[in-house]
Amino acid sequence: MFLFCSCFQPSHLSEIIEMPQEPTKAVKNGISSLFSFIRGRQSDANGQEPDRFARATERVSQTIEQSNFISRDLSWLQFNYRVLDQARSPQRSVFERMKFLAISDSNLDEFFTIRAGSLYNYLDYGKERIDYSGLREIPFRKALFSAAQRFTEAQDDVFSNDILPLFEEFKLKIGTCVELTETEKNDVGTYFDRTIYPMLTPMLFDYTHTFPVLLAKTLIFGVVTRLGNAAASEEENLKLSFVQIPANLPRFYTIERKSGEFVFLPIEEIIRHELYKLYRNVEIVSLHLFRIVRNGDFSIEESEDVENDFLDEIKQKLKTRRLGRVVRMEIEPNASEWMLNLLKKRWEIDDYNIFTCNHLLDFTCLWQIIKHPEFVELIPPPPAPVPPLGLERNPTNDIFETIKENDILLHHPYNNFEPVLELLEMAAEDPNVLSIKMTIYRLAKNSRVTEALLKAAENGKHVAVLFEVKARFDEENNIREAQKLQKAGCFVIYGISQYKTHTKLLQIVRAEGTGSVSYSHLASGNYNEDTAKLYTDIGLLTCDDTYNRDITEFFNVITGHSLPNNYQHLITAPRDMRKQIIKLIQQEAKNAKSGLPSGICLKVNSLEDKATIEELYKASQAGVPIKLIVRGICCLRPGRKGLSENIRVRSIVGDFLEHTRILYFHNNGSPRLFGGSADLMVRSFDRRIESIFEFVNPKARQQAIHILDFNLRDNVNAYEMLEDGNYVKCECEEGQETFNIHQRFFTVTIEEVNEAQLFIPASESVAEEVL
Repeated sequence: MFLFCSCFQPSHLSEIIEMPQEPTKAVKNGISSLFSFIRGRQSDANGQEPDRFARATERVSQTIEQSNFISRDLSWLQFNYRVLDQARSPQRSVFERMKFLAISDSNLDEFFTIRAGSLYNYLDYGKERIDYSGLREIPFRKALFSAAQRFTEAQDDVFSNDILPLFEEFKLKIGTCVELTETEKNDVGTYFDRTIYPMLTPMLFDYTHTFPVLLAKTLIFGVVTRLGNAAASEEENLKLSFVQIPANLPRFYTIERKSGEFVFLPIEEIIRHELYKLYRNVEIVSLHLFRIVRNGDFSIEESEDVENDFLDEIKQKLKTRRLGRVVRMEIEPNASEWMLNLLKKRWEIDDYNIFTCNHLLDFTCLWQIIKHPEFVELIPPPPAPVPPLGLERNPTNDIFETIKENDILLHHPYNNFEPVLELLEMAAEDPNVLSIKMTIYRLAKNSRVTEALLKAAENGKHVAVLFEVKARFDEENNIREAQKLQKAGCFVIYGISQYKTHTKLLQIVRAEGTGSVSYSHLASGNYNEDTAKLYTDIGLLTCDDTYNRDITEFFNVITGHSLPNNYQHLITAPRDMRKQIIKLIQQEAKNAKSGLPSGICLKVNSLEDKATIEELYKASQAGVPIKLIVRGICCLRPGRKGLSENIRVRSIVGDFLEHTRILYFHNNGSPRLFGGSADLMVRSFDRRIESIFEFVNPKARQQAIHILDFNLRDNVNAYEMLEDGNYVKCECEEGQETFNIHQRFFTVTIEEVNEAQLFIPASESVAEEVL
């Protein structure tokens, strides 16, 4: 039983009382009802709620309501609820619903690996940590894990009530061994004997056997057996062993029946049915499936020798991730208390870390059903990409000439990523191209980017690549690809030890006439042709001299020791991005106080930097209308009287992952807009090499305004954030047409782009034709 109230024992009350703030009610379907959930669980345990728990819970609740900031981690759980909400949508097929449930579970794994892992770095080493909401590390762990318990219950509910009832329509079934026909049982038995059985290794733990290394995110059977020693006590007769299910075997054994029914038999059910073969003449008392998540958060210490120490340190940290402390355990119901007590002691965890799952452990296994050849066509593909607006011909026909004519703003996935790939591939083969410089954060598995750079090096061009080998979960792939490029003769920088290089920049220098021309690409997204089909991003192709001078200077900063005084159209971090953005916010506040037109519209993935949030609060109090489009984490509290009454926050969650960053400042009617890869987060400002670029081309600037305008009009994928941190789905009003930006951006017209305006009264609206 998970008693959140146990975190409010008298020994912990002082930790809560002395803190100025406490975590917000961040999830409508989870954390908003967290305290009633606490009371209910405590009442279930004790028959009635003790006064001390009631007082502590009420005190925390009051602190939450007084807080001006929302916990980053609780806000992230809110985001995952919005992802899970897609699995409930009656407009989606059962296969789309399974997809979003699987995504929500994959997200949760990463959350526990990194965010919960980070929290345990403080807990395990006795370091003080105060959450944005004001809670110290111990009570915050209990609040966070209680909220996560609620989320996993919601996942189980979605699977059982929203997804499973739809299986019958498509003749789908998740089966058990007892439901099989005799022929099917024989086939399954043969599969076990020939394929599964030889791969299984029981691992005993007792005083003669050390505790085995159990892999994270792997299905494991905990098997309790009993010896027949009459002289020993009951507990002394019990033995615990583990059987890990090989991760390279399919999760489901698929049976296609003559009736057209597909039975997906989980591998754990096959093993459960046949496990006695691994324990000959031994009494099996209980066997329960579980799965663990380990701490995977690590930091890279600064290394002087980048070529050796730095890479070796990263490789060592990757091994640590595989063996990190256990932060979460998922397990089937009614597991052996004896086994659980032993594991809790061994891993130094408690009931907060243990998540009982009533259905499948690890919903990411649903991808096997989704991608089954029989059903893959039942997930509707997105529309084909359309050409960038305003181009009379395909930009890839002669992309150098096309870029010279005008800047091209690509909006993915609505516009193809192909022009960027073909620019690189053409540059690799073009005898006039002298050099290629770029930053790389995440690559596709079979990357055309890497192939183009290898070809360029083979053709004698100067190729300089900053490969960020600390890109989380892509470290090994990036190290491998970077070393491949280095062996081919490319100048490779393996990141900068104390920073992550997250900026997305490409520059190609080409000999033309008696001189040279630089062609650049500045983007919000990765140079990854796979995710470019799934993420919304922007990328600007330009040969503007001012951009190119800035980019050249910035590359000199990254690869060398240059310290330029300023850039004309770039704002960079960790140099002064926070300072520059705050300055832009303050200018809007000053305009509002002077009675001049003002307005701020920011589209980012996350808003977490406290200094930026405080300036937005001040701007709101000065009368600036502020519209925020924040996909995920939002630590700002909107709509609070006297604090943030002029701030509205919405989140877009739908078919594509929103990844575009655009910052709009009204600037007394002469808007300034910026795009790039940076979010408004502490890590982006202080611990990353980032850049955002100003839109100076009127056409590109108007397109960016239009992107924001459409995002503010969406009534299909949008969620509005309330003052208490909850979100509500934006629904169509009566008589209003649906407006789904994940469809509408495929059919955008030049006229719609030209008409887009922000923060201008309709009576004063005059559209300027720029395309």
